[in-house]
Amino acid sequence: METPTATDRVVRAAGGDGVVDRLVALSGADLTTLLLRVMRLRADRLSPADVLRRHRADRFTAPASVPFELLRRTEDRLLSLLPGGFEPVTLAPVVPLGTHSVLGTVHQNKVVATVRGTEVAADATNGLALVAADRRAGLLAADPRSAGAVRLAAVQRLVRAQQEASAGRFAHFGLVGVVSAGRDTGDLAFELAHVVEHVRYLVRAVLELGGGGAELRLSLVRPGLAPVADAVRAAVAGLGGATVVDDPERAAAHGYYDGLCYKVFAVRDGTRREIGDGGLVEWTRLLLGNRKERLVIGGIGVEGLATL
Repeated sequence: METPTATDRVVRAAGGDGVVDRLVALSGADLTTLLLRVMRLRADRLSPADVLRRHRADRFTAPASVPFELLRRTEDRLLSLLPGGFEPVTLAPVVPLGTHSVLGTVHQNKVVATVRGTEVAADATNGLALVAADRRAGLLAADPRSAGAVRLAAVQRLVRAQQEASAGRFAHFGLVGVVSAGRDTGDLAFELAHVVEHVRYLVRAVLELGGGGAELRLSLVRPGLAPVADAVRAAVAGLGGATVVDDPERAAAHGYYDGLCYKVFAVRDGTRREIGDGGLVEWTRLLLGNRKERLVIGGIGVEGLATL
């Protein structure tokens, strides 16, 4: 017999599965109207002491443990290292409901949804991908064969709902995200140019700010991308203090990413700390319904580098 879950208990207390089905069937506007009333009534029952008590107990509302000045200096250094041509943008703190689970196959329970049909940003590259797709759509409207690349970057404070027990993990944290969107023009030209550019940026950032060496763990699961992997290895070999380790068994390479991805670690005093992540994804291809679209994403954790 299947063990009842906490959700089962709550659903029974609320009137059974029919209640959930009826709520799901509501239009977005009607559901928002209902939830806004529920939240207003719940808020009306709170006192100032209740709010302070929740602030002290809720891991989502605590201020960052890393000093502001250190975070700001790290963000500024990371932005200064961006290759020429990247446009920094200021993203909204929320994205449309489903952005992370529909595009990135992230479980919906790992993001913080709102009652207004949005969710709090959990990864800057998702929001950047939406902006990049919108801009690529404009280019394609003017020229259906446009190969113009859209290269964006952002510094964003993110919130993730899953429990993280390991050191250096926070309920909210800063990330510098980068994306490059464009068109497949043949011979892996887009991938060779933009994946290498992303990798060099991530590794250089770790080398210059991490106070030691850097290790790139490269995962290749689509043989056709082997020339891109070779170009990545050659690019990293030209950066003193950096090494490449092949990691074909990484689970994300078989689902979240599209055939090729990598992690970047800071190596200092014999220890390794994960700092950055990136690779090829199919998000703009899905958003625009165009199999020719290509997208490279990457991110560097600000706290991870700052605390080194």
